[in-house]
Amino acid sequence: MKVYGILSLMKNIVQIIIDNNLANRVISVSQLNRLLNGTKQSRYNLVNRAIKKKELFRLHRGLYLLNDRFRDFPCHPFHLAQMLSPGSYISLETALAYHGWIPESVYIIKSVVPGRKSKQVHDKKNGLFTFHPLPVHRLHFLEQVKRYQENKQTMLIAGPLRALMDLVCLRKLSWNGMAWLIEGIRIDPDLLSAVSPKEIQILKLVYKHQRVQRFLDAMHRELGFD
Repeated sequence: MKVYGILSLMKNIVQIIIDNNLANRVISVSQLNRLLNGTKQSRYNLVNRAIKKKELFRLHRGLYLLNDRFRDFPCHPFHLAQMLSPGSYISLETALAYHGWIPESVYIIKSVVPGRKSKQVHDKKNGLFTFHPLPVHRLHFLEQVKRYQENKQTMLIAGPLRALMDLVCLRKLSWNGMAWLIEGIRIDPDLLSAVSPKEIQILKLVYKHQRVQRFLDAMHRELGFD
């Protein structure tokens, strides 16, 4: 990693980020501190100057992003969600829409997080991100969650059944027949019929609440697996 003195910093902080192969990354304040010599105040001034020129965007609590015109590709919002809350994964309606299980477009990036604290982050450029804790068993937190990559950007996304059951858990829903799934949130019956009994059994290891367990049992019966 190249370290730059104040005179060179004043020339082009963007070029410094590019030279250190960080142009396509979400950049942390600690990375900037390692890159930039000088006092805390001088680094603060340089960063603020780049923000005012709209070369650099402040995301949330010490995270920054270069303007798209300096990047090879835009930052994927799912990847950004992981950076805003490390350890989280995309789920709920966002993942259901991603997998084509619900027809509506979803404009909020919804994630599930470990721990107990929920939060939301509103970014002017990328929209609203919400992060939801759920009562799940820690060792099974990532069951039916897969790793995806796009333009070298990593993102964790729940499979469709996991995303659905996360939604059931978050909303504290009880089983009310297949009608809610097919007519309420408009899941295609063919997609539901493709669910395997093994997928349902695996998810029974995930959730702590009996309400979710009963929902899974009822779905298992309704799909003809009993």
